[in-house]
Amino acid sequence: MNPQNRIKKLFSIEVPIIQAGMVWCSGWRLASAVSNAGGLGLIGAGSMYPEVLREHIQKCMSATSRPFGVNVPLLYPEIGKLLDIIREEGVKIVFTSAGNPALWTSLLKKDNIKVVHVVSSVKFALKAEACGVDAIVAEGFEAGGHNGREETTSLVLTPMVCEAVSIPVISAGGFADGRSMLAAEALGAEGIQVGSRFAVSAESSAHDNFKARVVQAQEGETMLTLKQLTPVRLLKNDFYRQVAEAEKRGAGPEELRQLLGMRRARHGIFEGDLDAGELEIGQVSARIKEVQPAKAILDDIWNEYLRLRTTFCT
Repeated sequence: MNPQNRIKKLFSIEVPIIQAGMVWCSGWRLASAVSNAGGLGLIGAGSMYPEVLREHIQKCMSATSRPFGVNVPLLYPEIGKLLDIIREEGVKIVFTSAGNPALWTSLLKKDNIKVVHVVSSVKFALKAEACGVDAIVAEGFEAGGHNGREETTSLVLTPMVCEAVSIPVISAGGFADGRSMLAAEALGAEGIQVGSRFAVSAESSAHDNFKARVVQAQEGETMLTLKQLTPVRLLKNDFYRQVAEAEKRGAGPEELRQLLGMRRARHGIFEGDLDAGELEIGQVSARIKEVQPAKAILDDIWNEYLRLRTTFCT
């Protein structure tokens, strides 16, 4: 990417590839591995109790001398405690999502923390910029896990957000190789956020059953569902079919909450229950064919990007 790339400068990283902060996948091992390889690793705080997050931050600091960050869903019930720990431990990069950045951005920036907010629309990108965030992740409909209600694809969302804001934009949703990274640059983004491919990396804390199922996934095996609650992209399994049948007969939010129950994502991703668990992953899972170390994934993406950029942009 451009030698003046603002994402590399903002985070003091070598390669503008950010590993998504995914629940039950993104612990200190994955975050430190990505950062050590030259990208930006993120600890996913959404599946962690406050003291568990503290432990992961401390272990990540021991495992890498390079920058890393923490991803925090702002709707987390103990958000205040999580942010207190982040500030106490001296984390300097925070990605926020699933909530209003106006409530916490100014507090974080008082401690000189770089703040990035994840959005799924131009409307929310403008609001995030107005709150003072340093960069934006524009996450398209293709992404795994919790998703935007607008269902705007990365190909459409990225240039619209880039045209609307003056701060740097990271494109997310469907990015897993150098070809897609070059496309993101053409759309105006200055970096990409990669989730699904890192979710099944060797260092991911996801269960081996989950990793194997993702590697086996074919085109059309993920769907965006639970739109009455918080839209989430899932691999099709018994749990998904229960949800689909309930939605088809007109089930309301309360019935869907009961069906969702507790710890569905933990059961599926972390414990490997491929039938009753919630298997969150992106559409790009159909293109992932093996489990690799995080460094190999990052190197593969970056080297393919450089090769193709030389071919098509000179």
